[in-house]
Amino acid sequence: MTQGIVRDTPYDVAVIGAGVVGCAIARELARYEVSVVVLERSGDVGNGTSKANTAILHTGFDCVPGSLESSLVSRGYHLLGAYAEEAGIALERTGGLLVAWDDEQQAALTSLQEKAEKNGYDATQILSAAQVRDREPNLGEGVRGGLAVPGESIICPWSTVLAYALEAASAGVSFLLNAQVTGVARVEGLHVLATGQGDVRSRWLVNAAGLFSSDVDGLCDHDDFTVTPRRGELVVFDKLARDLITSIILPVPTQRTKGVLIAPTVYGNVLLGPTADDVDDPFATATTEQGITRLFEAARKVVPKLVDEEVTATYAGLRAATQFQDYQIRVHAGEAYVCVGGIRSTGLTASMAIAEYVTGLLGDEGLELTARMLVPETPDMAPLGEQQLRRYLDAAAIGRDPAYGQVVCHCERVTQGEIRDACTGVLGANDLGALRRRTRAMNGRCQGFYCGAEVVALLSELSGRSPAALTGLDS
Repeated sequence: MTQGIVRDTPYDVAVIGAGVVGCAIARELARYEVSVVVLERSGDVGNGTSKANTAILHTGFDCVPGSLESSLVSRGYHLLGAYAEEAGIALERTGGLLVAWDDEQQAALTSLQEKAEKNGYDATQILSAAQVRDREPNLGEGVRGGLAVPGESIICPWSTVLAYALEAASAGVSFLLNAQVTGVARVEGLHVLATGQGDVRSRWLVNAAGLFSSDVDGLCDHDDFTVTPRRGELVVFDKLARDLITSIILPVPTQRTKGVLIAPTVYGNVLLGPTADDVDDPFATATTEQGITRLFEAARKVVPKLVDEEVTATYAGLRAATQFQDYQIRVHAGEAYVCVGGIRSTGLTASMAIAEYVTGLLGDEGLELTARMLVPETPDMAPLGEQQLRRYLDAAAIGRDPAYGQVVCHCERVTQGEIRDACTGVLGANDLGALRRRTRAMNGRCQGFYCGAEVVALLSELSGRSPAALTGLDS
């Protein structure tokens, strides 16, 4: 993996965190004549909350009206939708359907529609029970009605983060991976950031550290909010379950959570989840028997046939919940510091709008924003979605390079050429997790049982790391 190195001269801006928000900010800043470094505690971009979410592109219909989150989600929805098309990021406009199962939920549909209109989204439609069943015949008994939200969509979250990072890197943004920030000091008008790779100096600092954003805020002598990791467990069902639903099946939300949804994925699977449990450990991403049981109980009511389908995988992600209901984006005048905290499950959708907003704050604080004469080019991302022309089906691509016709992972139809591409160049994969996010290899129903040895051998050859190091057997 190609990444930056610590340099003696200060950067104009240091961004802490290489999740979807941090990388979006880096991409936006790369449009200007400023030097930028992104500091990431792990070994890859998008390796935290951004890799384990529900992969929904939200319209923002159910945000708190008038909130910062509402305005940024609404704008981000359109920005990311257009960017996904330009960059070749898998996106499907499936629509969403909130389903009411009792009188109270049915009565709430009207207020939810009014809320959507206050958020600037006026395309919802209240449906009768019969209309809901017409759309989704595999729903369980007891449907009372529904609210159609035609703009809700599914997207590839892995390609989104990587596209932002690649575009930023192409314009000279440095990415320092495995560089946890352990201290922040102000010395002669500069931020001095202590990392395991040495000190990094910058004129401006952006805290986009996700689950660790309140910790970084503390290092900057602020205590404006507290992040409590909220664990969301999810179940991924086999592709044979995909025909059970046509849209994103949403529950009527509560103040605390959007609840358990059942959604198709752009990879051809069906996703069930998430739970919402506050935990103390920001690394507590193991699934639990209790959590998975609760999910199956929800599925048994909503889409009963789903529980008979084969499970491909389970996983858990952590969201950066705070004591506030809104994003915590704050500029500290005179300190050249912007904190981007409390970015919850809508962060993927809002990411490009958050980046615009934060860049504007930096400009207001005095960062000189001179547009580059040559705007960074949008990368052409590998097609990971089932509705895209995958490499193994692309006769033209195979004609140019036969490696795209050599399938290595048969469950997900990942080719040798795609693995090669993912492991080479800027921000190339150098561990199995990074490779899986870039190609889908080993993410299928056998979870690498058949292709694992060959995938590891290819990754070892391309990354220069030993198979034992890649599989953790040398630890």
